[in-house]
Amino acid sequence: MTEKWTYSFGGGEAEGRADMRNLLGGKGANLHEMSAIGLHVPPGFTITTDVCAHYIETQGDYPDGLNDQVNTAIAKLETEMAAPFGGGNGGDKILLLSVRSGARASMPGMMDTVLNLGLNDEAVEVLAAQTGDARFAYDSYRRFIQMFGDVVLGVDHYHFEDLLEDYKVDHNLKLDTDLTADDWKALLPDFIDAIENHTGEPFPQDPRKQLWAAIGAVFGSWSNKRAQTYRKLHKIPDDWGTAVNVQTMVFGNMGEDSATGVCFTRNPSTGENKFYGEYLINAQGEDVVAGIRTPQPLSLAEKEAANIDLPSLEEMMPKLYGELDTVRNTLEKHYKDMQDLEFTIQKGKLWILQTRGGKRTTKAALKIAVEMVEEGLIDKAEAIRRIDPSHLDQLLHPTLDPSAPRDILGRGLPASPGAAFGKLVFTAADAEVWSEKGEDVVLARVETSPEDIGGMYVSKGILTTRGGMTSHAAVVARGMGTPCVSGAGDVIVDVKAKTLSALGEVLHEGDLVTLDGSTGEIIKGKVATIEPELSGAFGTLMEWVDETRVLGVRANAETPMDAKVARNFGAEGIGLARTEHMFFEPERIIHMREMILAQGYEERKVALDKLLPYQRKDFADLFTIMDGQAVTIRLLDPPLHEFLPQSEKDIKAVAEALGLEIDVIKRRIDELEEVNPMLGHRGCRLAITYPEIYEMQVRAIFEAAADLVEDGKTVHPEVMIPLVSAHTELKRLQPLVKQTADRVLSERGVDVAYQIGTMIELPRAALRASELAKDAEFFSFGTNDLTQTTYGLSRDDAARFIQIYRERGVWETDPFVTIDKDGVGELVKLGVERGRSMRPGLKVGICGEHGGDPASVHFCHDVGLDYVSCSPYRVPIARLAAAQAALGVEAEDNA
Repeated sequence: MTEKWTYSFGGGEAEGRADMRNLLGGKGANLHEMSAIGLHVPPGFTITTDVCAHYIETQGDYPDGLNDQVNTAIAKLETEMAAPFGGGNGGDKILLLSVRSGARASMPGMMDTVLNLGLNDEAVEVLAAQTGDARFAYDSYRRFIQMFGDVVLGVDHYHFEDLLEDYKVDHNLKLDTDLTADDWKALLPDFIDAIENHTGEPFPQDPRKQLWAAIGAVFGSWSNKRAQTYRKLHKIPDDWGTAVNVQTMVFGNMGEDSATGVCFTRNPSTGENKFYGEYLINAQGEDVVAGIRTPQPLSLAEKEAANIDLPSLEEMMPKLYGELDTVRNTLEKHYKDMQDLEFTIQKGKLWILQTRGGKRTTKAALKIAVEMVEEGLIDKAEAIRRIDPSHLDQLLHPTLDPSAPRDILGRGLPASPGAAFGKLVFTAADAEVWSEKGEDVVLARVETSPEDIGGMYVSKGILTTRGGMTSHAAVVARGMGTPCVSGAGDVIVDVKAKTLSALGEVLHEGDLVTLDGSTGEIIKGKVATIEPELSGAFGTLMEWVDETRVLGVRANAETPMDAKVARNFGAEGIGLARTEHMFFEPERIIHMREMILAQGYEERKVALDKLLPYQRKDFADLFTIMDGQAVTIRLLDPPLHEFLPQSEKDIKAVAEALGLEIDVIKRRIDELEEVNPMLGHRGCRLAITYPEIYEMQVRAIFEAAADLVEDGKTVHPEVMIPLVSAHTELKRLQPLVKQTADRVLSERGVDVAYQIGTMIELPRAALRASELAKDAEFFSFGTNDLTQTTYGLSRDDAARFIQIYRERGVWETDPFVTIDKDGVGELVKLGVERGRSMRPGLKVGICGEHGGDPASVHFCHDVGLDYVSCSPYRVPIARLAAAQAALGVEAEDNA
């Protein structure tokens, strides 16, 4: 029995369903679903993603039986529409088709579309007679030739645009809409000749050949560069493939009673429950998103809010606006999510061309999720599931200070909110080059296209002079969380000259600009920022998150500022305070260097005594800010040479400050130099050589704790010994820490509950965890170093080839971003099991960068860790990821 390759829909019936998106793609599945629930959907059929897989695997062949199934599906459409495909058989009616992509995950603009398919030199006359509108017919034919030539035959669209512009200049015409039917008739032979000149073949007149060529082009577009880039950025698997949707054409360019538009059931930027979108009268869908004509607001409320003079659809076609509003409510209740719709009005009849879950900013996603819970559409668990943890990063960084002065160059549409500043670049390629050099860039374009996706991704902000709120730039920027200002018509972007002109000023490539994606302002220079306020929907959702998650979330923090940020973001303690970072202030580093350059124990002790008050204050500040929460303090870890001066100037300054000979300092630098310092004299190895260093730090910790306890405060210190590989190391150092701590507490006459643990960052430590647990009261996996030592990699050096490994399929993810579950993860799992076999209830966490990576957080939940610790700004991300792990949401690798 031949496999089913096509699924038909239309007329209130459908062979597919919404839950068949893996087979029919997201667009196709939703077309079937909308048809089944009775919405006016132009009839059509979907060719499955399995065909795409076969097409790519066989390099352009189709499976057996597909041709017959396509012919059957077209015959069904011809019967339903009472018109032959391509207007054959000398009849007076014609059926035209659109051919569109549709992957299971939305990839807006990344793959190809062909409209008006079936037109040829004869069919255009039938269309003119059928509609009584020759101008519409010939305009539709030239659109088809241009789109087919570009998408299917590879003739760049600018060849056709140049011909059109030349014609308008020669005939003193300004707008495309100024061309008459005779003008289009006169221009069409030039379009057809352009195709033959570039391809060596005449433009195909056979509608069936056109159809199969378009189907092949759409399947082939799954493998184009921009689609590959988009999939890579959004972690969409290459083997998913795309479906092809073949659908009856409906026309929004048949006169003043026809229109086309794009709309969202709620505002995709703010999340407000207000109908939101744009439309154009007498236009086709590409006109709305391409930015060639200025789109008009959908509703009167939008028009008034944006202070736009153009009439809204609600004013121009109130009855049809009402129908569209009903569809909006129907679809949102049916899908229980905000929808992105495309519609066409043909001669006063509303048709729905597409619905999909709408791309939205994180701010909007939070508001929509919380309000849908309040409206009874979804429950709290579903609201938690809907927010991508990695997208929270958009909300957690500073925004523009409203009171700061602004040198405003112009305004556009607030297409994607947030603040962005960077150096101006004018091409996507330049954006990528500058970004690779470490520069923050703002990409300025007349309009963006799908080919710009790589440059858009690396840009901090995007500015276009054309396009509306539903343009390519706006949709893609919102999906990436990148601030965007679109449609800034008063700003002139000259890509060739690499200049931006506004209000009499000319800015050049490399000049600094700021974009306010929330207001649409374009600002010269850099504007001051303020910390974000995380309340409202964010606060509500995070309350639900904390009710749901099992895994604790701490922060890596050693400065008061970091600790305060961590507390504000909901951290439940500090999981890693790196004490080495506390020594680099000028008034401290000199004493650190004095200690390192000391000739013996007594001299080292003198220098350490000078450092102790600084350390005591550091720890007191952290204890005070965390207010009774656990603070895990890692004792000194890096090798000593990292604290010594390197330049001649600095060496001389240290010599003068300490009264030493320059040669003495240089000799000590040489003595401490290591071939591989990451695996050298550091961590607990330093303390076994120089125990007085750890003794000073522990004394500082517990003197600070005692001071606060005497003031009625609660403290919970955890002392962590780093880089342990053998029980004999811990067995020697744990008593040193305990005796020093107890001595201080006895001297002060106070009680402080504390714990002593170790950092598991070497494979041997994980393997010998049961022994270490005899003396360690907690483990914290340092997965940064554990990854380095498991792979035999230097994280800094490996960056040169990790991307090559990923591109060539050696590694799926960067192991320094998402934890390697099979290797490093296995060591973590083994360490937990063996540690708890010796000490039941052993507290275990991780404190590497993986603690803020959603996929790694899921892993930590699954192996039974007690907490993760991450950078302060990633604390909310970890909290949400932990809640999703508790709900069983499948995690994505984020590397």
